[in-house]
Amino acid sequence: MLTLLAIYCILLVAASLIGGWLPNLVKLDHRHTQMVLSLVSGVMLGVAFFHLIPHSIELLDNKKTAMVTTLVGLLFMFFMIRMFHFHYHDPAHEQHACEHEHHEHEIKREDISWISLAIGFAVHTIIDGVALAAAVGAAYDESEETRIAGLGVFLAILLHKPLDALTITSFMAVRNWPKPKRQAVNVLFALMIPAGVALFFLGIGVFESEQKLLFGTTLAFSAGVFLCISLSDLLPEVQFHSHDRLAMSGMLILGVVAAVIVDLLPL
Repeated sequence: MLTLLAIYCILLVAASLIGGWLPNLVKLDHRHTQMVLSLVSGVMLGVAFFHLIPHSIELLDNKKTAMVTTLVGLLFMFFMIRMFHFHYHDPAHEQHACEHEHHEHEIKREDISWISLAIGFAVHTIIDGVALAAAVGAAYDESEETRIAGLGVFLAILLHKPLDALTITSFMAVRNWPKPKRQAVNVLFALMIPAGVALFFLGIGVFESEQKLLFGTTLAFSAGVFLCISLSDLLPEVQFHSHDRLAMSGMLILGVVAAVIVDLLPL
């Protein structure tokens, strides 16, 4: 289990670092970014509905408890996004907004925005790490060694995390942060996933006698977080980009199908 988690963490750290470096290499246009977001949203929806929620119900042996915990996770992430305004993936729009802000308010807004972004993404990423550890740990706890435990959760995070890192470094770039500082923040952000994994296993050590309860509630809570993230990415774009609705809907369905296929693979 620890070996598999270590492999997952290494790959996720690498993906996050690559996402953060992308602004230095290429410039993604708005349309392509939204297509990727639609695909990722579909994957996260599929993982939540076909893996996290059913598995949490099995572990908790109580549908109502699992669904209430899922709702708590969804509301938690909703209010995190509402309070800190961090889940935003359009660097081009951010650049445009910065250019038109009044100079006397820029410093105050930059400080507030940076704090919000840092807190929001840090909490979100640690939760991803916790979700990954719970998914892998729950599978091994049920002796499913023949499967690649937590693969669906891993793929959802793998696809999403580079976009989060891209948002952070792009945000810093348009505010003229020095390149070394951007790189340092990118590295720290990438290490949040292993931090979440470590946090989960510290919890297991404290609540060793209640492992099934811990696994089940963590998976259900993570399902709510995944649902909120996927819908917060997807719904605004469908609403405001009517010219791409068909293509974005197709990418959404493709993401859901990919999540279902991964969940059915006899790995």
